[in-house]
Amino acid sequence: MTTSKYKGITFLLLLLLNFQQNVEAQQITKIAFGSCNKHDLPQPLWNPIQEDKPEVFIWLGDNVYGDTHNMELLESKYNTQKAIPAYQKLKENTQVIGVWDDHDYGINDGGKFYSQRVKSMQLMLDFLDEPKDSPRRKQQGVYASYEYGTGEESVKVFLLDARYNRDTLYREEGVYLTNLEGSMLGEEQWAWLESELKNSKAKVNIISSGIQFIPTEHPYEKWDNFPKERERLFDLIHTSGVKNPVLISGDRHIAEVSRLKDKRFPNGLYEITSSGMTHVWKTYKEEYNPYRVGGLIASLHYGMANFEWNKNQMTYQIKGDKGQVYLEQVINLLD
Repeated sequence: MTTSKYKGITFLLLLLLNFQQNVEAQQITKIAFGSCNKHDLPQPLWNPIQEDKPEVFIWLGDNVYGDTHNMELLESKYNTQKAIPAYQKLKENTQVIGVWDDHDYGINDGGKFYSQRVKSMQLMLDFLDEPKDSPRRKQQGVYASYEYGTGEESVKVFLLDARYNRDTLYREEGVYLTNLEGSMLGEEQWAWLESELKNSKAKVNIISSGIQFIPTEHPYEKWDNFPKERERLFDLIHTSGVKNPVLISGDRHIAEVSRLKDKRFPNGLYEITSSGMTHVWKTYKEEYNPYRVGGLIASLHYGMANFEWNKNQMTYQIKGDKGQVYLEQVINLLD
């Protein structure tokens, strides 16, 4: 890497460190999250999400189904979603943040060669009501971090962009081929993430991506399509010394909890996948995932993280349109 490029990344990191979204005075007790949301289908989950009263809602991708090179069409789909009354009501009392996946990015399974990525990124940030002068609009991707609460009752959320800088994946007979040399995040985002993790003082650190981190066996998009990048991420989480990391993801039209347990994570690194706010995998069959804890859910659902600071634990739930709990994972908070 050239000296000028190092200077450019250093400047960007300083800019972003000043940009991070902080809500130190706000107590954080609940964070809702979800993905795979068609703007033109019934959306029955906003009311139960509101009833849970989360302080934050995280979009995990496929927030609308754009799938187009026509930016006027994509903008109209975002506007349709923003105009839904129940979603507008949620935004009155809940901070909405998020990242994208492929369908809202604009092209199925797309990466860095999508010709409309620059314009699409601005529309995504418009949808999230990002200020026009935000440094986030000047970087290469929609990644960001947000901090909530203080001290021993604090949470930091990392939003990873696995589209804007991702190298190409190729398929053969419907199965993605492994890319051993390509990048998932791009070096600029990797440098940002390393700095953000190593400087995090939060009690809980939630790392978000549109596609799954831990599962390796299914034939669809996942971090394991870039196995070196997957290991790089896990190594970085480990060496950063960040407290109580948890992964959340979308994309799959199912919900499940996965746990990676190895010498880096002797107590287990958990991933909660929540994908199916308006539609799910209708013809699913049981799918092998050696990391899965509990069942596989293929009913409309959203994710909910509950921080029980007085019990020194957090509970992650997958919940349905009546508020019913389909999956629940309790994770003890470690010092």
